[in-house]
Amino acid sequence: MTTLRDKQTMAVPALRRFSRSATMTLLCVVVVGYVGLGIASSGSFFEGSSLRTFLQYLATPILIGLAQMVALCVGQLNLAVGALGGFTACLMGVLMVDHGVPAGLAVFVGVLTATLVGLLTGVFIVATRINGFIVTLGTMTILLGAQYRLSGTRTIDGYSATLRDFGRAAPLNIPLVFVTALAAAALLAAFMYRTIAGRRLLAAGGNPLAARLSGISSDRQIVVAHTLSGLLIGIAALIATASLPGVNRSVGGDWMLPSFAAPIIGGVALTGGSVAVAGTVLAAFVMRLIDTARAQFSLDPSWVNFLIGLVVLGTVVGGRIHQTRLEKKGTTPGRTPPSPAGSDTPPAAALPSPGGAR
Repeated sequence: MTTLRDKQTMAVPALRRFSRSATMTLLCVVVVGYVGLGIASSGSFFEGSSLRTFLQYLATPILIGLAQMVALCVGQLNLAVGALGGFTACLMGVLMVDHGVPAGLAVFVGVLTATLVGLLTGVFIVATRINGFIVTLGTMTILLGAQYRLSGTRTIDGYSATLRDFGRAAPLNIPLVFVTALAAAALLAAFMYRTIAGRRLLAAGGNPLAARLSGISSDRQIVVAHTLSGLLIGIAALIATASLPGVNRSVGGDWMLPSFAAPIIGGVALTGGSVAVAGTVLAAFVMRLIDTARAQFSLDPSWVNFLIGLVVLGTVVGGRIHQTRLEKKGTTPGRTPPSPAGSDTPPAAALPSPGGAR
C-alpha cells in the first residue's frame, strides 16, 4: 500500500523534471510577457475588455496547433490546416446565409466535413504510399479552390445571431470560445496520455517497425491521426466563424506558420512519437503575446514573422542536436517496442517515455 511518504518521495523528482522542462520555460515566458505588456500599456492590458479580446483570438491558434501536433505525433505533416479551416468556415457561412440552414445543423455539417476530409487524407496517404507532405499539399490546393468557389470575392456575414452570441459570450471576461479550446485540449490530453488508442499513436510514431511487429498497424494510426486533426480543424473553423464579423476567402490564410510553430516550440518532435499538449497551448500563448506586442508598438508584421520563424528553426535545430547526443549515449527515449495490440495495459517500457509526451 502506497503511503503518504512514498507519494511525497515520488512527487519530488517529478517536480524537478517539470521545473527543467520546456513547459515550465514556456510558462515563465507567458507570465513574464503578460506582465511586461501590462506594464508597457500602463495597466490597460490588465483590464477586462483587453483580457477578453486577447483570449478570444487565442482560441484558434491553440486548436490549429493541436491539430498539427496530432499529425506530427505519427511523423506526418499537415499542410492543409489553413485551407481546410478556411473552407469549413466558408461552408458554414454559406449554409446559414445562402441556404437558410439552422446554425446547429450548419456547424455539425462543417465539423463533420472537416473530419471526413482528414479521414480521406489519411486513407489516401496509406493507400498510395505517397508522402503526407505531398498529399496534404495537394489537398490544400484543392480546398483553396473550393473555398474560393464558395465565397468568391464577397464576405459572408449576417449568419446566425446565436452563433455570434457564442463568439462574443465571455462570463467573467473569459470567452466561451477560449474555454472551448481549453476543453478540447484537455480531452485530447486525456486521449493521448490515458487511453490505449492514444498510446498506440505514440508507439506507431515513435518506432513504426517495432509497433508493426507488436501488432499495431501504423497505417491505421496515420488514418486516426489525420481524422483527429481534421476534427480539431473543424472546431477551430467553428470558433473562427463565431468570433469574426464575417468569413471570406482569406480565412485560414495565415494559419500555416502558427500551426507548426505552436507544437514545435512546445516541444513536439518532428520525427514523431511525442506530444506536448500543455507545451503547445503555452506556445500559442507566446505567439499571441508577440502578435499583441506588434499591434501595441506598431511593429512591422514581417519582422514578427521573421522572429517566430527564427524561433521555430532554432527549436528544431536544438532538438536535433539533443537527439543526436542521446543517440550517441544510447539513451534515445521512445524507441522501445510497444506491447502487443491485444494488451489492455501496455507496460511503460513499451511506449515512448514520459519525457517525450509532456
